[in-house]
Amino acid sequence: MGVGRATVRAVNGLTARWARTAGAGRGTVLSAAGVWPLLAFLADGADGPARTELADAVGLDADEAAGAAGAARELLDALGGMRGLERAVGLWTDRTLELRERWEAALPAEAHGVLTGDAAADGAALNAWAGKHTDGLVDRMPALLDPGTQLVLASALTLRTRWLRPFEETAWMPEAGPWWGRELTGLMRSGAVLERVGVADTPAGRVTELKVLGDTATDVHLVLGEDGMTPGQVLGAAVEVLERRSPAVPGHALPYGEVGPGLSVVRKLSREPDPPTLHVLVPAFGLRADHDLTASPGVFGLTTARDRTRGHFPGISASPLAVGSARQSVTARFGADGFHAAAVTAITAVAGGPPPPLRWRTTQVRATFDRPFGFLAVHRHTRLVLAAGWVEEPEPHREDEDLVG
Repeated sequence: MGVGRATVRAVNGLTARWARTAGAGRGTVLSAAGVWPLLAFLADGADGPARTELADAVGLDADEAAGAAGAARELLDALGGMRGLERAVGLWTDRTLELRERWEAALPAEAHGVLTGDAAADGAALNAWAGKHTDGLVDRMPALLDPGTQLVLASALTLRTRWLRPFEETAWMPEAGPWWGRELTGLMRSGAVLERVGVADTPAGRVTELKVLGDTATDVHLVLGEDGMTPGQVLGAAVEVLERRSPAVPGHALPYGEVGPGLSVVRKLSREPDPPTLHVLVPAFGLRADHDLTASPGVFGLTTARDRTRGHFPGISASPLAVGSARQSVTARFGADGFHAAAVTAITAVAGGPPPPLRWRTTQVRATFDRPFGFLAVHRHTRLVLAAGWVEEPEPHREDEDLVG
């Protein structure tokens, strides 16, 4: 896809660091892939401590920051070549702000627009851009405009994938855990590929990983941690597994018994000589989140860059500039047929008769996600994390669904 492994590691590293700041007790979704190129463009044009902090946030040292715009463009080009994913970059500047030619040239040619100074008109134009580039999934630009705004740099990512094998949708009432007694929209599926599930021992604890494959080479990895693990620990562990620093033991190699969080391997009587089978039960979920990146300035390298007493970006413009706001709005949904996510980031079965006898034994692997869990949306070939999230509140069931206990 034209993106180097070092860039993938850097984006995934930002995903893990950001995820560790996720608070317990609430669901969220985030996209470091939408933030990283914007930080890289800023690092390319920064100097002093702001340059060092931004370079560190994007996984570079200060001397490498001069090439950060090239890495950002490489990532954006790679994203643009991924099936099922659309991306856009936007730049808007005040009429009086002159940009450095070298810095502006690193951005897509169609990206540059103008801020009129009319907050209502500019806001409407930015909102229209966000809606257009996310198919309406995010209809407002998260930028905070004020009369002193000189520049808005934004990205939009929209991801859609359909499952290679859809789930069957049903009502589900978990029998234990924090969702006990609630009627949820359950998604069930069975198959013979045990390698779709695995268990990994990570520094934060054991996690169960379930891969759900999409038709655009984008997969969603559902990750359930041990009781007591925080959302940040689970999502950080998920990146550890993805990066193969904590390899998972696949389903076919697991012993009998309770082998991982929400995962068991059992021997069952069967009427037929069935092959080993993986049974999955997960809840459907939908998430929306708004993030203020300046609330975690150390994660995103925005500590010094927000100091308005001096300029920090001489490589962007001769006019002194500081970061005013940095925000992301993101949405995601996991359902029976597929998954979609969008992020805008701005800096600003019976037979008749008696049943036959049970004569055969077969192995069954059961994965049940019946309490809060994390997920990663991952490009299969590069292992680039496109979105990550934590599911605290799954979808309730519809009244016309049959109930499964």
